[in-house]
Amino acid sequence: MHSLIIHMSSSTARRPNAERLLRDLPDAQLIEAVDGRDPGAIAGVRTAPGNLYRPQYPFPLRPAEIGVFLSHRRCWQRILDEGWDYALIAEDDLSVEPERLQRALALIDRAATPEMYIRLPVKQRETPARVLAEDGDIRFILPKVIALQCICQVVGRGAAARMLKATEAIDRPVDTFLQMHWITHQPVHAILSLGSREIASEIGGSTIQQKTRARGKLTREFRRAVYRTQVALRPQHG
Repeated sequence: MHSLIIHMSSSTARRPNAERLLRDLPDAQLIEAVDGRDPGAIAGVRTAPGNLYRPQYPFPLRPAEIGVFLSHRRCWQRILDEGWDYALIAEDDLSVEPERLQRALALIDRAATPEMYIRLPVKQRETPARVLAEDGDIRFILPKVIALQCICQVVGRGAAARMLKATEAIDRPVDTFLQMHWITHQPVHAILSLGSREIASEIGGSTIQQKTRARGKLTREFRRAVYRTQVALRPQHG
């Protein structure tokens, strides 16, 4: 399996971890991240204020979120251009346990098809609608509700084509859009108990999150909770 590590070459703080991932991930290479703060880099993307689909997304897209979305689209396109059946796509703040990752990838080899999009999350938040395969405490599942984050995933060729077609215009972050299987017609699977971690706080902080004033934080959390409830009303089925 090939691996693509999303990394901005100007990010010196994250470079050592990107180089570690080059060693830890199978047949890995760096792919240049899109800088969402560079108007020239995002000039061609069509965006909308959260109203392309239902439920409506309650927050405006930030430049960094646009950059992350386009970085993932760049990886999906690379999978098609190379004709790979699958590729592992990782963000450069991932830390893996190589032995557990090997076991997870073996499960994927046994049970996956090139039509699948498979999250390898660092947080265990999903409840299975169906279990496809197991290796001890590592489980390959179809979750009822797709969780957030795109720090690591295995994307098949068919799924990459489907996601590219569905994201010619964007109105919300990439992980939020991936939850909308009723729009993309792309089931999203997951591997649980992988043992990976997100280490953004150890290598310079998140490139997306920003501080919110206390006055607006309660309103934002309320809107987020309402949105997540609406998503949860549309579960995947086993």
